[in-house]
Amino acid sequence: MSKQYRPWTPEQAYLLPPSPMEWLPEGHFAYFLLEVVGELNLSAIEVVIHKKDPRGERPYSPQMMTSLILYAYCTGTFSSRKIERGTFEDVALRVIAGGSHPHWTTINGFRLQHRVALADLFMQVLKLCARSGLRILGHLSLDGSKVQANASKHKAMSYGRMKDDEKRLAAEIEALLGRAEDVDAAEDREFGSDKSGYELPAELQHREPRLRRIREAKAELEKEAAEARAAELRENAAALRAQAEDAATVPGQRKQVTTRAARSEKQADELAPPDDDDDGAGGTGATELTLHQVPTTPEGKPTDKAQRNFTDADSRIMTRNGVFMQAYNGQAAVSEDQIIVAHGLTNAPLDVEQLVPMIERVRENTGEVPAILTADSGYVSEKNIAYCEASGTNAYIALKKNDAEDGKTPTTSAQHARVAMKAKLGTAEGKAAYARRKVIVEPVFGQIKSAMGFRRFSLRGLLKASSEWGIVCACHNLLKLFRAQRRLALQA
Repeated sequence: MSKQYRPWTPEQAYLLPPSPMEWLPEGHFAYFLLEVVGELNLSAIEVVIHKKDPRGERPYSPQMMTSLILYAYCTGTFSSRKIERGTFEDVALRVIAGGSHPHWTTINGFRLQHRVALADLFMQVLKLCARSGLRILGHLSLDGSKVQANASKHKAMSYGRMKDDEKRLAAEIEALLGRAEDVDAAEDREFGSDKSGYELPAELQHREPRLRRIREAKAELEKEAAEARAAELRENAAALRAQAEDAATVPGQRKQVTTRAARSEKQADELAPPDDDDDGAGGTGATELTLHQVPTTPEGKPTDKAQRNFTDADSRIMTRNGVFMQAYNGQAAVSEDQIIVAHGLTNAPLDVEQLVPMIERVRENTGEVPAILTADSGYVSEKNIAYCEASGTNAYIALKKNDAEDGKTPTTSAQHARVAMKAKLGTAEGKAAYARRKVIVEPVFGQIKSAMGFRRFSLRGLLKASSEWGIVCACHNLLKLFRAQRRLALQA
């Protein structure tokens, strides 16, 4: 007797219309996400939609579009074309879309237009995590990770090469124009002066746009360098004036210091006049992350190694595990339940300047600073240690290898701070607290890059990439919330 197979008739029509809520297993993440998005306040998106002319084609539901984008990011689909295809081929996306198939341009346009509102959902998701009992305070760990920008490092060019290529291309274009004039003159003599002008060398059409792009990037670098040098000079002038006002400064020295301060301010004004709307803080608040500063010469010009990428000018060349990449630096403050409490994005490769603004973002998001903070040696500095002490945070920040092995007697305040931190890390309490860092924050970046598959930004420019990083962090917390609730359901 031959083996009998189970019935299989893919062309069989349904006798009764099936419910989409039965297409996926009970407790599927898609159902959870639809419930969560139904509770979120999407008024920021709806306000923009309702400002448009009510005539014409009706827009898709913002709840559906938001659910579609969040589910796609949670499951590692970041391309708008792949999301559109998923509404045909992926059961979960079909369920979320409810039979609709928005075009990829519509999906991408929704993500771009409402990127800030989508990123702001992070706070609503964080509050849901807190209400569900997940820890968002107590011991937090801070870390940063390089994420590839939507640009190739081969599209970057140094200022020195820009200057060389500008001269070379200008000379080539001038030679080509001269050759074209010679051809025109010869053909005028042979055929007459009523020519169509198509004899312009084709090479010229490729060189001129490249020269224009190089000159634009060079001008932007020079402007940034002048502003960076001016800010440095103004900071030096402020320090000198504070020194002049110190009661311990002798009168003769006070006059000399005041003169140096005035000279620095004058040089700064010549490089970059101060903005009348400047509030004295560079236009940034306490929660703004420090950005990369173009390396400059004392004259306020970019150094020859200063670089600019032609595809994404805000991104920078950074190193990760010894590999050079065009990237941004994604920051995250993470709780013991691996919930991202605060996030940020910068184009500065180093982490040290990001500790203070990141902890201020934690305070802004939760109303408190962390009771305990652990961070790797990339964040160690006298300023950061002093800030944590002043704010009431018990910080355990690793030292760099040369700091940890330096047995010399401390003479400066920075050395005293490092010696005190070294002793603190050497205690049993310090060792136990710092050991928790590798199971709090490090797995989060692994989950984002490996489990979610987010290794490269889809959007270009710091502002757009920052919004996308906010969406990614919100999706990470959504997945944590889903798994926590599923564990509770299994235990019940």
